Parts: sequence; structure tokens; C-alpha cells
Amino acid sequence: MHFDAYDQEDFFDEIFDSKGQPRPGADLLVAKIESLSWEAIAQRQAAAEQALLKAGVTFNVYGSEGGTEQIFPFDAVPRIVESREWEMIEAGLKQRIYALNLFIHDIYHERKIVADGIIPEEIILSAGAYRQTCAGLNPPRGIWCHVIGTDLVRDRDGQYYVLEDNLRCPSGVSYVLENRQVMKRTFPQVFEEARVRPVSDYPSHLLETLESLAPDSVDRPTVGVLTPGIYNSAYFEHSFLAKQMGVELVEGRDLVVVDGRVMMRTTKGFERIDVIYRRVDDDFLDPVVFRPDSYLGVPGLMEVYRSGRLGLANAPGTGVADDKAVYAYVPKIIRYYLGEDPVIPNVPTHVCWDPKELEYVLGNLDQLVVKAANESGGYGMLVGPHATPAERTEFAERIRANPRNYIAQPTLALSRVPVMVDNHFEGRHVDLRPYILYGKEIYVLPGGLTRVALRKGSLVVNSSQGGGSKDTWVLSGDESKD
Repeated sequence: MHFDAYDQEDFFDEIFDSKGQPRPGADLLVAKIESLSWEAIAQRQAAAEQALLKAGVTFNVYGSEGGTEQIFPFDAVPRIVESREWEMIEAGLKQRIYALNLFIHDIYHERKIVADGIIPEEIILSAGAYRQTCAGLNPPRGIWCHVIGTDLVRDRDGQYYVLEDNLRCPSGVSYVLENRQVMKRTFPQVFEEARVRPVSDYPSHLLETLESLAPDSVDRPTVGVLTPGIYNSAYFEHSFLAKQMGVELVEGRDLVVVDGRVMMRTTKGFERIDVIYRRVDDDFLDPVVFRPDSYLGVPGLMEVYRSGRLGLANAPGTGVADDKAVYAYVPKIIRYYLGEDPVIPNVPTHVCWDPKELEYVLGNLDQLVVKAANESGGYGMLVGPHATPAERTEFAERIRANPRNYIAQPTLALSRVPVMVDNHFEGRHVDLRPYILYGKEIYVLPGGLTRVALRKGSLVVNSSQGGGSKDTWVLSGDESKD
């Protein structure tokens, strides 16, 4: 039997319980895998990889010696989330995003949360993504963050934690949709019988969210996806989502401001564009307001946006809530604006700008994970237990030089899922990035991107650091399927 020698090594496993038995909802999958020869399993894995290759499911790694474009690694054993677990996750994410939106609006207006002593003003003003030019900005419907990818992890006890928030240009949902199409062909019978909740309607939900941002005077809004271009790491996703929504994929050079409107160049002349799903960072969005050397944005775009004649997702300035030092205050933010305890807790976090916290972190680097407040993709990070003494010493100097830019957290025993390794299964650590849309209401895609650290023992799941992905099956009590 394929799983007889599967070693959970005292980690929480998403497929098997502590006694080695399949968890509720995973029994069909395990039974199917056990019924197949290893050759048949390997053939299904190879077929899945080939399908993703043909679909062009790739990402770019800047500075990669092997070329910029790589196939996103995929493992055919899905992660399974039970219905009750998902109900809790969905409620927690809706709560968190609602509170963060109120927070972002507040800090660019009255700053009541600062006046009431909940979060220090210097933490906000020193955040790398804080944009003073957004002070007083009033985005359509009062919503700042429309597309969000929140990273969740599970510790040894099975408890979910929010690892970080991504409110600027979160990537990865295209892999969710493509992985699902592949998995429906890889284990079709199991997929049908397991009653997995659908994800294929995400593009229609995204389009509905974007259209809700259009100016009130526009009945049939024109929507576009603004991409930095083909060399961007997520270009596959930009083009994929534009195609799935049936909207235009545009670059900054395709747009121009004319008579107070953003216009799109077409073969028939200029056409007005009403809503932009921008996959361009704030700094490059408008050279008049942000970086003057940017060729990726549109001169004058922010003036049109401020006037209410354009919808933008996400609003500029939302990245302040991505800052990992601000993250440490999110439980307080939820309690301040909503009067509720967080449904999903944060990972316990030490902020190095506090002298007492800094002393503790420097004295315990061999036990902590330290992260740069404004980095992503697994960069600017030290996993203390896996680092050498020299690496810890060098990182300590970085922290001392700029304590505001670092937080530290305990090393969690991230949950694991079986992956195929040679001719057997081994456990690898995973996280989960659900995707949330905030338009007329808050919608959470049932599932999300399960990222897996394919390197044995690694806790870093990012694709740029050797990670891959799995399909995420959220089980349903009804008959709805993709």
C-alpha cells in the first residue's frame, strides 16, 4: 500500500489524522490512490504537468540563470478542506478584510485609530507602501481593497493562523483555476463523488466586482486589466484573467488621458475605459504623481481617479496594510473598528522597533523566523533554526541597522500534505492563500492556492524559492460542482 510507510513526523497532516487514518472527506481520494499502481499514479502526475505546460502556466523569476520563464511545479495530490473548517475560514476572512478596509480609509482621513492610541503614527508613516498623496482620497463606494490574497498557515495543533495580508496586487488565482481543470481530469470519479465546491466562476465574480467600481453615470462600463507587460512575473495571470473576463489587456502605452477621461487606443480610435484592474504597483501607476521615470503607467491617471471618472482596483495606498509591522496590529484593528475578537488569529509577532522586543529577538534568533516588513516572495527572511551562526550574525546586523523594517515570529510546525517523491509519498509543508473580492459585498473563493515547499524540510513555499502548488478541495454538503 502506498501510504503504509508514510511518515507524518509529528506534524499536522491535511489528509491523515494522528492515527494515520484518512480525515473525513479524504477517504475517497486515499482509496483511489491505493487502488492504483505507482506507474499509473506517475502517469497521472505526468499528464497533469503536460496539461499545465500546454496551457502555458508559467511564472518568471528575475535574475534566474536558467532563463526567466519557468513552469509552475504542481503536485497531483490535492489538499482537502472540510466544510465546517471552510465556514470558519470564510467568516474570519470577511471579518478581517472589512476591518482592514475601515483602517485604510481612517488612516488616509481622520486617523482616529492613531488619536485613540491603538497604533503609533510613526508605524503608519514609515510604512514603505504608505502614500501621502492618497490622504483625503475617496475611492468608489468607500472601498479600498477589492482583490485580496490572505495567506493562512496551520500549526501542529491544527489551528489556523493568518500569516500575512496581500492587498496590493496578489497573484496566483490563475493557478487555482488551471489546477482545478487539470485535477478534474486526473481524478474525475473522486472529484465528482467528493462534492468539491466550484472555483470556475471566479472570473465572473471578479468582473462583477470591477464593474461595481464604475462611475454612476456609466451603464455599461468598459473594464481593462493593466499589466506591466510580458516580462512581469505574473504576466500569464494578467492575460489569463483578461481573457476569462472577456475584457481588454492593456499596457500603460495603450492608455492616455483625454479631456478628463482615461482613453484606450484601438484600431478604431480612442475608446473610454471606466474601470482598471491594475497589476502595476503604486510607484509606477502615474508618473505625474508617483515615480516620474515610470513608463508603465499613465500620466494624469490619478487626477481622473480623484475626480470620480475612473474605478481602480485596488485603490492606491492599500499596501500600507501589507506592511508586516502593521500586520502585528491587525487583531487590535479588528477589535477597534468592529468590537469583535479575530476569528482567525495572527501568528504571535514581535516588532523590532520596540527596544524590548528587539532585545528578545536578537537573543533568540536561533528559534525565530525574521521577516523584512516590506519584502515578499520569501526574500528578506531568516528562518533561524535552519540558518548558520554566520547567517544569524549577519542578519542581526541588518536588524540593528533598521529595526523598524523587521518583525519576528516563532517557527511554526506548518501542516503538511503528501507529495510524490521518486516512487513514494513524503510529507511537505503547505500554506493556503484564499482569494477575497470586495465589491457590493465580500466574496471568498472556496479554496485558494495551496503552495507547497517541495524541498524536504523547507518551510518556504514561494514559487521563487522552489515551491509548487496543489489543488485545494473545499468539500460541500450540497451537489454543486465545477
